[in-house]
Amino acid sequence: MYISFSDRPKGDPRPDEGATGTAPAGAKPGAGARVSSVVIALGVVSMLTDVSSESVTAILPLYVTGVIGLSTVAYGFIDGIYQGVSALVRIAGGYAADRGDQPKWVAFFGYGVSALARVGLLFASGFGTLTAVLAIDRLGKGVRTAPRDALIAASSHPDALGRSFGIHRMLDTVGAALGPLLAFVILLLIPDGFSTVFVVSLAFAVLGLAVLGFVVPNRRPRAEATAARPAKRFSLRDLRDPRLRRLLLVSALFGLLTVGDGFIYLVLQSRGSFAAEWFPLLYVGTNVAFLTLAVPVGRLADTVGRARIFVIGHIALLAAYVSAALPVAGAPITILCLLMLGVFYAATDGIIAALATQFTPAPARASGIAAAQTVVAVCRLFASTGFGFLWFFAGRANAVIAVSVALAVAIPVAAWLLRQATRRPEEPAEEP
Repeated sequence: MYISFSDRPKGDPRPDEGATGTAPAGAKPGAGARVSSVVIALGVVSMLTDVSSESVTAILPLYVTGVIGLSTVAYGFIDGIYQGVSALVRIAGGYAADRGDQPKWVAFFGYGVSALARVGLLFASGFGTLTAVLAIDRLGKGVRTAPRDALIAASSHPDALGRSFGIHRMLDTVGAALGPLLAFVILLLIPDGFSTVFVVSLAFAVLGLAVLGFVVPNRRPRAEATAARPAKRFSLRDLRDPRLRRLLLVSALFGLLTVGDGFIYLVLQSRGSFAAEWFPLLYVGTNVAFLTLAVPVGRLADTVGRARIFVIGHIALLAAYVSAALPVAGAPITILCLLMLGVFYAATDGIIAALATQFTPAPARASGIAAAQTVVAVCRLFASTGFGFLWFFAGRANAVIAVSVALAVAIPVAAWLLRQATRRPEEPAEEP
């Protein structure tokens, strides 16, 4: 499939500058711009936090279905909560960061809430308590994500947004790979050591919170942006850009067709029948692919167009679904599935924040990012819950096939919508 659209307007060597505000002091234009130390520091915070969260995520499917003994319907609900409940506060987190012009401390509050939830995991032993603890953890994630990404955008040159988000996501994913690996080692040494995983998770969460509080410098994006131009107050009207609305529509469409990785891994395990203690390594495989590709894909997005890469990432997700649905077992097909999931995350996770930044003025940057992330989180909540029911009533193979067909139909529709959002101003609108 050739996607013939670009988000780099003709004749404008720095197309995003008007949307993202001024570049950080000392930044050089172009792809060779240095990555800010703020981006690196936030990457370290995310790395430590992801060691904490992903060590839990890697054992959650087995813990819910094997240790607690719940059904796949219950796991689908819990996974939907884990992925989607953060949507309840994402807009609030972005609004608070923009309104108070203090994104670091709003993010700090969110990281702190998630750290406290790790304590609750040590005592959660049933469906209700586990759901409540995971919901609190994800609420913390919802508060912190948009302010953190706003800090990254404020610390990056407009031409290098994809690269900056790629480097942050690379460090983030190092933690996401180490977390499941750590869980694997613990379960290998202590076969029923789920509580040990929870204790280690708490320790890394506290360490990440400390780095954010003492190492990451504070930035005030609105004050810095207005220093070089007339002051502009924050207003929710800044979120009315038609390009942002199209991005939100595409994000909703794709989010409804993105099921939790845990389901894909359960399909792979049931087909390959490998031992339970190896299950966390599936998360490691995906995250290794993600961290390897995050920076080059981010740079590529800055060069060829972020919207184009975003759509290509969902083509990779479709390939992952198809490989999981194939009636073939063995290492090659499993590796292919994990690689495609890694490509999907590298091409979408940071790119959607870069696109939202591109389509939102600086005073409302965190709110624009939060809006896109909220849409994705809400839709993935419904996707995971619905897929759990579909698996239960139609079987795992039929469920994956159904989602694959729907995603194959959605991809060209989304490509057309994003092309309209990013077409050059002088181009006439295409005939439908």
